[in-house]
Amino acid sequence: MPRTIFIAALCLSLGMLTISGVRADESCLPPLPDRLGFGGAFAGVSGGALIVAGGTNFPEVVWGEGKKAWHDEIFVLEPGKERWQRGFKLPQPAAYGVSITTEFGLICVGGSDSQRAYRSVHLLEWTAGRIEITRLPDLPGPRTAAAGALLNGVIYIAGGQTGSAELEVTRTFWRLTLPKKREGQPVRWDNLEWKTLPECPGPPRGQAVAAAQEGDFYLFSGWELVPGPEDRPTRKYLNDAYRFDPKRQSWEPVAAVPCPAVAAAPAIACGESHILVFGGFDGAGADRVDELKARWPGFRRQILAYHTITNTWAEMGAVPVGLVTTNAVRWQGRIVIPGGAVRPRIRTNCVYQVEPHRPKPAFGLINGTVLGLYLLALVCMGVYFSRREKSTADFFVGGRRVPWWAAGISIFGTQLSSISFMAIPAKVYDTDWVYFASMCCVVLIQPIVVFFYLPFFRRLNIISAYEYLEKRFSVAVRLFGSASFILFQAGRMTIVLFLPALALAAVTGIDIYLCIVVMGVLATLYTALGGSEAVIWTDVLQVFVLVGGALVSMVIILMNVDGGLSAVVEIGRADGKFNLANWGWDYTLPVLWVIVVGSLFQNLVSYTADQAVIQRYLTTPDEKSAARAIWTNAVLVIPISAIWFVLGSALYAFYKTHPGLLDPTLKTDQTFPLFIAGELPVGIVGLVIAGLFAASMSTLDSSLNSISTALVTDFYRRFRPAAGDRKCLNLARCLTVILGLGATLTALWMAANQDKIRSLWDMYMAVLGLLMGSLAG
Repeated sequence: MPRTIFIAALCLSLGMLTISGVRADESCLPPLPDRLGFGGAFAGVSGGALIVAGGTNFPEVVWGEGKKAWHDEIFVLEPGKERWQRGFKLPQPAAYGVSITTEFGLICVGGSDSQRAYRSVHLLEWTAGRIEITRLPDLPGPRTAAAGALLNGVIYIAGGQTGSAELEVTRTFWRLTLPKKREGQPVRWDNLEWKTLPECPGPPRGQAVAAAQEGDFYLFSGWELVPGPEDRPTRKYLNDAYRFDPKRQSWEPVAAVPCPAVAAAPAIACGESHILVFGGFDGAGADRVDELKARWPGFRRQILAYHTITNTWAEMGAVPVGLVTTNAVRWQGRIVIPGGAVRPRIRTNCVYQVEPHRPKPAFGLINGTVLGLYLLALVCMGVYFSRREKSTADFFVGGRRVPWWAAGISIFGTQLSSISFMAIPAKVYDTDWVYFASMCCVVLIQPIVVFFYLPFFRRLNIISAYEYLEKRFSVAVRLFGSASFILFQAGRMTIVLFLPALALAAVTGIDIYLCIVVMGVLATLYTALGGSEAVIWTDVLQVFVLVGGALVSMVIILMNVDGGLSAVVEIGRADGKFNLANWGWDYTLPVLWVIVVGSLFQNLVSYTADQAVIQRYLTTPDEKSAARAIWTNAVLVIPISAIWFVLGSALYAFYKTHPGLLDPTLKTDQTFPLFIAGELPVGIVGLVIAGLFAASMSTLDSSLNSISTALVTDFYRRFRPAAGDRKCLNLARCLTVILGLGATLTALWMAANQDKIRSLWDMYMAVLGLLMGSLAG
């Protein structure tokens, strides 16, 4: 039973319609201001308003042939308004063209009237309460009943009829690259030109379904014309499907539509990897419309979801009434379907709202108890080690009494964040094993650290890695290095709190603010109490919980895939999911040399310039023990990384065989949390969620302790050398609390302003990446 239910709000006299027992939470949109409605109309968004233009209907008859009327009126609905605005017209009556919503407005491509198909392309802009129409470059040839989509600023138009009558359909494929919109500068449309691309594969077709997703253009279904009785062209409905890769300029077949056809259906991309197709028509019973009249079964009502990663189809609910020759438009955070044909020669003026909705499973008492016991254990460890923190040497480097194996596990745990715990399986699920080479590079860096860096750090008897910079260069260089590290870790703390909480809230229903507060406050508490010893020993526990959760998840996946491990391997092999290297010299692609070189330098930064890691080197009794800790980390990296990669491949096999369990609204990085919340047994869910908390908190506690170390050692003690050790210890604890609360509050702010943070974070990381790279140098 699919987990995703689609809720549609209908503009009917009986008000809100309840589907699958779930009620839409918003009032219906006003119907189009024409009692008959329209089929084949253009639809899209401009200036924040919904626009519907042109279309056809049959004003004189319900059953029988009737005469089709072609319209040129434009209707506009602004957000929050209860009436459509009218009084605007297209240059000519038109329908069955392609509608493309862009940052400039609604672009209407081609179409036809009763006599001809059009080459014309128009831009409709809603500005200052009126419609402005701009003529864009004409198509290379007249087209109606074509399919199209916008992908990365490029309009693609596929197939279609050459005339108004169904006499000839084509396989043509054209593109128009739109100009970049620059603030305060007029847009030049006169220098644009349509380009011809490789023809669509398969038969020539009309009324196909198209959408853009994950950087590719997809073409589904439609119909071709074949000789019929008396050699008259007759429709033959298609269920084939294809993907066009703009980078390679090539087509390839994808999984066929799992029904006879979905011709003329509205479709739209959803989330990061789904395409939703609403209804459609397969030609069944078309010759019995006049005979059956109201008993005619109608068009398809099923909502099909195509998943681009697993190349699978799944049925995910149904619309209340079958619709064709209309558009699916994203407006005001919802998918809107304005009008369309509900039966041959019968239109509707209803404007449907569709919202993907997946009920979130309750976390439950048992899962909450398991998670609570784990978090309580962390706090108890902090209280226990607080009794041993008598000096700054205890608080910063554990009195140099930490066993080498614990320090090694802690190094591994510090480098493995909750983001990695979710992102590595998700990356493998999405792509393949090419990034496994980056894990191997960690091992290659370890000898350099052991033989060249470690002797310096140990023999200088330092607490902060950046003390060496003053000895080698100057105090200014030391302060620059320490400040760069502090800024980087401060930002990292916020992210490792925010992103896991975001994923957990999306799939489990646990409040995002509660997740952030629990992780932030508890990690701050045990770090402030127990110092680096509490950090290291909780890291040890957290690594075991993390790996245990991943192994349990993998076993349950294998139990739920028919054929178990052999099936996972076979599915992955057949789909190329175990590819270990991409060969080539293109530095913009994840080819082997790019991954290896990039990973070597990235790990060089982490293991030689990151105080959070270097501090672990200084917690063991001597240099030999520190070297063993580093080798322990190297030994752990490959097998545990292999667990994450196998888990990603297992997730791929599971969702390829169970595509209906996917949630189209979630991001790819949330796939593992989705599996945890939806498929694991009660109690095990609590354990694996504890693993996610563990991954986040192991990074957070390391950052808190290392930042307080850098602040006290590189700034306070550097300029107040006479300050007593007890005073410095108290300052370190106070700084830990302040930093932890600051990270928690910032993560809460990010949760409340999710739509504003992406660009700011990208800029922040770009600047700090430059600083950390120079610091490693």
